[in-house]
Amino acid sequence: MTEAILLVGGRGTRLRPLTVHTPKPMVPAAGVPFLTHQLARARAAGVEHVVLATSYLAEVFEPYFGDGSGLGLHLEYVTEEEPLGTGGAIRNVASRLHSGPGDPVLVFNGDILTGLDIRALVETHTSSGADVSLHLTKVADPRAFGLVPTDADGRVTAFLEKPQTPEEIVTDQINAGAYVFDRSVIDAIPAGRPVSVERETFPGLLAEGAHLQGMVDSTYWLDLGTPQAFVRGSADLVLGHAPSPAVPGPRGERLVLDGAEVAPGARLTGGTAVGAGAVIGEGARVHGSTVLDGAVVGPGAVVRDSLVGTGARIGARTVLEGAVIGDGAVVGEDNELRDGIRVWCGARLEAGSVRFSSDC
Repeated sequence: MTEAILLVGGRGTRLRPLTVHTPKPMVPAAGVPFLTHQLARARAAGVEHVVLATSYLAEVFEPYFGDGSGLGLHLEYVTEEEPLGTGGAIRNVASRLHSGPGDPVLVFNGDILTGLDIRALVETHTSSGADVSLHLTKVADPRAFGLVPTDADGRVTAFLEKPQTPEEIVTDQINAGAYVFDRSVIDAIPAGRPVSVERETFPGLLAEGAHLQGMVDSTYWLDLGTPQAFVRGSADLVLGHAPSPAVPGPRGERLVLDGAEVAPGARLTGGTAVGAGAVIGEGARVHGSTVLDGAVVGPGAVVRDSLVGTGARIGARTVLEGAVIGDGAVVGEDNELRDGIRVWCGARLEAGSVRFSSDC
């Protein structure tokens, strides 16, 4: 198994303002663009060739990763001119694959942080003789996901998209966003139009009698689709709860990149990541948070489970809890922002102007 497709074309609407200037897979998590972790794990599993299916802000990817040689990979980039959905994006890059019709091709979604045993998924696919194999995981509340029931042998029996009633929730197994396709199945996806693998390709294959195999893997799994989840994922990478060979430093309570300045009396805990050129002031307390390059957290500020964007400035004694501060925003001193509040890129809040705000 030597090649994979990475779906990185989404607009990341739920992640705004993090994705106003940056495509979702390129937002830093634990010190590097999130996509770096996915590529590094693929390489560690033996993948050599990766095709990136890009769309939104597509011009950002290649200047950063180039031909992939820095990661020991051969990378290619294909850009959708119009949104094609998951299946359409997979089909759109098929001409760049080197695999033969019966060879397996890995497919990953660009917003899932997981400890999936990639080699085991490929082995499951090969040994079962499946046309498509899916990584499945179990969740306590599956209503926001697509359910994938399987029989005693792991063979998929149905696809149930986002059930709401108790009668519809027939399993806690969900589609975890990683697949192995036989190359011939990719070539059979209709070209040149939007296609959803979840709603069209997979149900259609089942109806035709194709063999779809599920592999339940109970290792770490997190959908990074919301700012709160993204911040948590970054912290889990720093802490070592989520595996990645690409974290640029030892696992622990904090990760401080070269060029950052942390005052002696500041306290960084809970997997906090501090980007290059960032400044953490005297007496500041930062827990479970991401402070991106060039940001400033003022003296005595408290930042918890929050993300501070590139070049943003947080004033002295300001409290952030579960907040997202966009690139270049300025939050003056003595503010209090909690419960999912998002401050847009370049916005300015004067000193003491906000004491509390709910999700917006």
